[in-house]
Amino acid sequence: MQQSANTPSLHVIVLNWRTPEMSLDAAAAALREMQGIDGGLTIVDNDSGDGSFDKMLAEAEARGWLSSGRVAVVQSGWNGGYGAGNNHGIRQGLPDGRRADLVYLLNSDAIPQPGSIRALVDYLVAHPKAAIACSRLRGTDDVPHPTAFRFPSAASEFEAMSRTGPISRLLRRKIVALPQPETSGRVDWSAGASMMIRMDVLDRIGLFDEGFFLYYEETDLCRRAAQAGWQTHYVVESLVLHIGSVSTGMREWKRAPDYWYDSRRRYFEKHHGRLGALWATVAHLGGAGVFRLRCLLTGRKPDGPQGHLIQLMRHAFRSQPKPVHVKKGKP
Repeated sequence: MQQSANTPSLHVIVLNWRTPEMSLDAAAAALREMQGIDGGLTIVDNDSGDGSFDKMLAEAEARGWLSSGRVAVVQSGWNGGYGAGNNHGIRQGLPDGRRADLVYLLNSDAIPQPGSIRALVDYLVAHPKAAIACSRLRGTDDVPHPTAFRFPSAASEFEAMSRTGPISRLLRRKIVALPQPETSGRVDWSAGASMMIRMDVLDRIGLFDEGFFLYYEETDLCRRAAQAGWQTHYVVESLVLHIGSVSTGMREWKRAPDYWYDSRRRYFEKHHGRLGALWATVAHLGGAGVFRLRCLLTGRKPDGPQGHLIQLMRHAFRSQPKPVHVKKGKP
């Protein structure tokens, strides 16, 4: 395998939750894109409890991946969520026992397109202040997925829930989702479906906060990197096909799960304090009130997840969120 002496080593981590075939497809695509790049790949089964681990281990063996010394299939032992599962993979190190310079997190429902992984590696080499580089995501329907964001704030909560043109125009610089970037550059944070991170930065700021079961964990990581003087960049040259929400089941949600509310509260309390988190919730409720008034005046039927505002208040104002402990076989 030919490689440049200046190319950093790379550890790719694919996290599986009950999607073994998709995880293998993502791993196969990543291995193709790693040609000429020093490193390896680890598939982490997040205690799926459905035979995923055995299926992936057998298939990796049949494909000759394990004998190559470049691939490992490991079991996390418990479903602690996205951050905990990826942390487990990061702590494993490369399959050959070395420590990598870069770690690349790839969702099981994300397929790197030609040149996508190399583009992220080259970008971090060329931009020493960037700690995190994320890909441009596109759906299977060829529609871009918004993945370049500002950090959430009370103002963004109010804007998002009000869903009213004049308010959105007034608070346009607070809206979380940025306009689809046409060139690579700095953002506050980006989606973790295809995210490359410098290992020495993780050494300084820590791995994912495992208090987040799902959602807000990559926002928190990017914010901690920013607080330590590092940058997150969105790289348009790195294109990844993203099916989206397959392992989480988000597309089928009729009601948001408790862990979404707990993650939201944890993020705001961690970075804005208890009062700041309460203010963000008040802004969220205020925006929802504006939208309900608009619906009343226009005859539009209110929509949104069932019982959302009640759930939001219940989680926001209780004394302390309960820790997430997910039993085997449950999401």
